[in-house]
Amino acid sequence: MSAEAVDRVAVSGSRPSTPPQTSWFEFLLDEMLLENHLQKSHPDPVPVQLVIQFLEQAAKPSVNEQNQVQPPADNRRNRTLKLLALKVAAHLKWDLDVLEKGLTIPVLNMLLNELLCVSKVPPGVKHVDLDLSTLPPTTAMAVIIYNRWAIRTIVLSSFPEKQTKPGPHQMNMDYMVLCHCLLLQLKEQAADSIMVLEGSLGLKKDFYIHTLRTLDLLAADPSTANGETESSTAGLRISADELHCQVHYDLGGIFFQQGCSDQLAYEKAREHFQQTRELLLKFDLTLHVHLDEKRLAGYWNACRALTGALDPSDTQLNPYGQINIIEGSSFPQALVEAFIKDNVSLKHLVRGLDEVCHKLCVCNAVRDALQGEVLSVRFHQLLHKPRKHVVDFMLEVCTRSLDKDRSSETSKRKMVIFLKTLCESLAEPHLVFVVTAHKLFTELLKEEDRKILVEQMRKRSATVNLCAKPLPSFYDIPAAASVNIGQLEQQLILCLDARRIRQILIELHSMAERPFWRVNNKWEVPPDYINVILNIKDNLTKDLVYILMAKGLHCITVKDFAHTRQLFSACLELVTEFSPKLRQVMLNEMLLLEVRAHETGVAEGSNVRPPPDLVSRVRGYLEMRIHDLPLRQIVGEECVAFMLNWRENEYLTLQVPQQLVMNNPYIKLGQLLASTCKELPGPKESRRTAKELWEVVVQICSVSNQHKRNSDGRVSLIKQRESSMGILQRSRFITFIKKLREPLVLTTLISLFVRFHSIVRDDIVNEVTAEYLAIWPSTLANMQAVDVEAVAVTVKELVTYALTLNPNNQSWLITQADIYFVTNQYSAALHFYLQAGAVCSDFFTKAVAPDVYTDQVAVLCQFLREVDYMTAFKALQEQNSHDAMDSFYDYIWDVTILEYLTHIHHKRGESEKRQIAIKAIGQTELNASNPEEVLQLAAQKRKKKFLQAMAKLYF
Repeated sequence: MSAEAVDRVAVSGSRPSTPPQTSWFEFLLDEMLLENHLQKSHPDPVPVQLVIQFLEQAAKPSVNEQNQVQPPADNRRNRTLKLLALKVAAHLKWDLDVLEKGLTIPVLNMLLNELLCVSKVPPGVKHVDLDLSTLPPTTAMAVIIYNRWAIRTIVLSSFPEKQTKPGPHQMNMDYMVLCHCLLLQLKEQAADSIMVLEGSLGLKKDFYIHTLRTLDLLAADPSTANGETESSTAGLRISADELHCQVHYDLGGIFFQQGCSDQLAYEKAREHFQQTRELLLKFDLTLHVHLDEKRLAGYWNACRALTGALDPSDTQLNPYGQINIIEGSSFPQALVEAFIKDNVSLKHLVRGLDEVCHKLCVCNAVRDALQGEVLSVRFHQLLHKPRKHVVDFMLEVCTRSLDKDRSSETSKRKMVIFLKTLCESLAEPHLVFVVTAHKLFTELLKEEDRKILVEQMRKRSATVNLCAKPLPSFYDIPAAASVNIGQLEQQLILCLDARRIRQILIELHSMAERPFWRVNNKWEVPPDYINVILNIKDNLTKDLVYILMAKGLHCITVKDFAHTRQLFSACLELVTEFSPKLRQVMLNEMLLLEVRAHETGVAEGSNVRPPPDLVSRVRGYLEMRIHDLPLRQIVGEECVAFMLNWRENEYLTLQVPQQLVMNNPYIKLGQLLASTCKELPGPKESRRTAKELWEVVVQICSVSNQHKRNSDGRVSLIKQRESSMGILQRSRFITFIKKLREPLVLTTLISLFVRFHSIVRDDIVNEVTAEYLAIWPSTLANMQAVDVEAVAVTVKELVTYALTLNPNNQSWLITQADIYFVTNQYSAALHFYLQAGAVCSDFFTKAVAPDVYTDQVAVLCQFLREVDYMTAFKALQEQNSHDAMDSFYDYIWDVTILEYLTHIHHKRGESEKRQIAIKAIGQTELNASNPEEVLQLAAQKRKKKFLQAMAKLYF
């Protein structure tokens, strides 16, 4: 979906239901009208409706002379409308609580992106890469507001949705797809948003946020950079404490939401909520902090309970907190004291103690049952009118009290008797179902026992209708029991059995007709498939297809390939009946599953080649003719990487249809890499494919300048962005590279980027070395179009990644060392030079090839074929760079260098170091009169000892 379509869909579902008294276009005609309108006590339309109207009009497409629909024009009218929307938000002081209640996710996303734009946030740069401390105040604040909204939206989307009558936007399929896609995007960037906000907590200066006045200042001179006029600090001042208070609260919310899958996140949430509470105490009046203090208190108590951080002496604890302390206490006396205080007050202030009593009663009853004793009267009273959570707790205690693998048959029989008693004692049919549907019940009771029990239940009450199958029938549950819907939804979330998922959905649809694929916000299907799935007419089938695919994709991410196969197979069987398109989608996903499963095995140490069937299926995908079929790029990407990793170069070079090469960038890239690798080292005339690969990569790392005409007619450069001529974006290219593990392919790419990097650096003195450099061009046609920083970053990422696969590859180690050396990181360079030498010499027990070393240190200058005395002497003169240098004098075998050291120390008055140098010269094996064999042996001995000593320092 294009950006323009996104904007249109964003506002199409949010149009006010009644026409406003003041039309939107009137605000365009009168500059003062908006401010006057917003000052009214009850403006009509209200501010958030104005935002929707302004953005809706600005996002409307235009129609050209040929009656073709065009993206919204970038003209003065539309820019003014967007500015008006920003002014309304500024009037609301950018209160996210108000904006989130009145605007949908897509509209608010559009609004905040406009804020980033007018605040001069550098385009194309990830927010996490920005240094907030160096940005103008309003620019930094715009970044913070956007990322606060991002994590708040993730948190809000995780709350259960209240079912409402479908409005216009809910009926718009494109709109639903857009919301889903935006949420996926925000979740993918959640870690970055968290880092941005954590970084903002380190800023101690005041912040400024745009007001109506500062927005007018920017509009008056749009070419002025933010911070070069008073607009940067003429906005609304927000103190550092106020902002930090709000940020701590928002971060606490996202970490609390993540706690269900990461226990440590609860600790982080508690720390942030603690900071929020402490900062709130500082304020007499919080003008710019908008948070729900009741919810904060709830978060705070929940975090302390979950992390075990409750303090018994805290007088502010609510009853739930007191219960948690008692339950976690090793002193039973604390429980007694709580009961006594409650008896004295007679006000049931610790009403939560009833729950403790119930839990104690249940635990004792299960123990009595396993010991064959009579159940207490208290327990039978508890079963008269139990709540569902009490029954759930009973079943939990039963499950945890019985080790099904080790318990004796006697214990299991006693547990069966207890479960039967439980069913017979419960009057509510839905609670009986809770017991009979439980896994423990179906495992322990034989089919015959279940039939007998069901018959007894039917005789006892006509309202209880259970079947005698291993799993209770989902058609016989009372449809009016709302508690059953919640219970079934919980089962639906946890279940990984395709047949069981189908049964649950059938029953849910018999109770309520609503989209159950939205029950769990963590069920995510690729945006490429959403339209196809949501257009399935039958709602039950739609839910089933969506959930099976979402669960299968989640299982892949956690490497549970067995469950993925089962879920995908069931989904394939289902869609084959009615949709050839979805059938092919599932076949593609199952292929991706098998490719990932095999590659995961290789990463874990397996050397088994893929079966011929899998290779054949990959080829089939790469040769597939596309007929209106939604394709995920990642499938093609991983198929090409798979073929390269298993050296299927002949196929990629000769057998892939040319049409696919032209249409699929990954296939094109794979073919060029395969062809280049085939020709290595090859004669000069066979390097045509290498040149073609070079040109493709250069285009990927190029930028294009975007110009804009100002109001006075002048043309100015406003931004640089990745060239649209490249077959891939650089980020996707890097992602693809990191799926490769074939050494020759990686060596080829490293060689290409080393040559590329050397050309753009234009430094003939310090060059980075790599294999096969001669196959690449030595010049660039358009140096100005290359993103030099992108090339530098890519070559570093590529070499670092390659070394994670094989840290002992000598060629890659030397390339890495050279990269560090030419960027003046000498310590890191020496580390990798030594590692390269150690690799090729069995830790320096054998001779090291002389081209492993460079002239960067005085001692290493002796390793060159011709000793570089000039460099050595220059290095020795740099006194500040040789701490403890004299400890290495015993490793120097070149007498000329030692004599120069003696002279240097005498000149500096360093008598002790001079004596060490003289002693080193006086060693008999260095006497120039010795035979050449003796001198060579002395040099070799010192080389070995020196390099081993250096290696110990660095490894």
